Amino acid sequence: MTDNSFAPLIGQQQAVELLTQAVKQNRLAPAYLFVGPDGVGRSLAARCFIELLFSSYVKTKLITSLQNRLRQGNHPDVLWVQPTYQYQGQRLTAAEAAEKGVKRKAPPVIRLEQIREITEFLSRPPLEAPRNVVVLEQAETMAEAAANALLKTLEEPGQATLILIAPTPESVLPTLVSRCQRIPFYRLDTASLAQVLTQTEHEQILQHPALLSIAAGSPGSAIASYQQLQAIPPELLQNLAKAPSSYRHALELAKKIDKELDTEAQLWLIDYLQNSYWQQWYQQGIIKQLEQARKFLLCYAQPRLVWECTLLSLYQQCNSQV
Repeated sequence: MTDNSFAPLIGQQQAVELLTQAVKQNRLAPAYLFVGPDGVGRSLAARCFIELLFSSYVKTKLITSLQNRLRQGNHPDVLWVQPTYQYQGQRLTAAEAAEKGVKRKAPPVIRLEQIREITEFLSRPPLEAPRNVVVLEQAETMAEAAANALLKTLEEPGQATLILIAPTPESVLPTLVSRCQRIPFYRLDTASLAQVLTQTEHEQILQHPALLSIAAGSPGSAIASYQQLQAIPPELLQNLAKAPSSYRHALELAKKIDKELDTEAQLWLIDYLQNSYWQQWYQQGIIKQLEQARKFLLCYAQPRLVWECTLLSLYQQCNSQV
């Protein structure tokens, strides 16, 4: 067993202690629920946990090979499940959709057929490791049918451990939560956040106070925000820096947002505008209006209509204060 399996994970001492002791004492739960904000190390912790679990069953000279296989995602006894988009009969992860240039109109989800693949994967015994391990990222994206199908697997996991990753216990079906051991993850302090960004060669983000404010102690969110910022046309951001100057201006901006940004970018833009507008006006009404826009986008409402209503309302609110 390697004691430095969790070395790449900064912070999260409580999670590290709980998972390390579970392996040392050979008291593994059938399922774990890693709960906490996005981008604070939950997925990295899952990889470190699997490495710790598997390394106790391999020879020391083979540990480097094990680490490489886990990082490359090609270990036969590990199934890593991510939310997907449905595109031309294919399931694509967010990274695959971005690589193919697919314009994403709705957030990705974990689908029923993916749960069936988990069941099939767990139906065979492990090939090399002491047990099979399944990791479900963004478990909160499971529809009810998929969650109910997973419940059957959690009731009889066999020679396996499942790790569900979600922001809060409330975001997952209660019957699933009741069958998992919770492992809490927390936002990082300023020093730890800076350490992660520096080690991952993203120290330039430290020069963007707005992005750090949006990230709120989440290195992953800070990095994702920086990437989104680079992808959004500067002219569009500049036009959105202030409230629309007229009804026509509001409608033109809504049209540009719908045309130039996919749903994921639009959802990030709401975070950016909430931070920016709060710094300018300190108006709760504006923040709530943007939050309502987020809810409509997540419910698959027509994006252009959502932004038209939001920006027209913003113009009216700001104009009424003059």
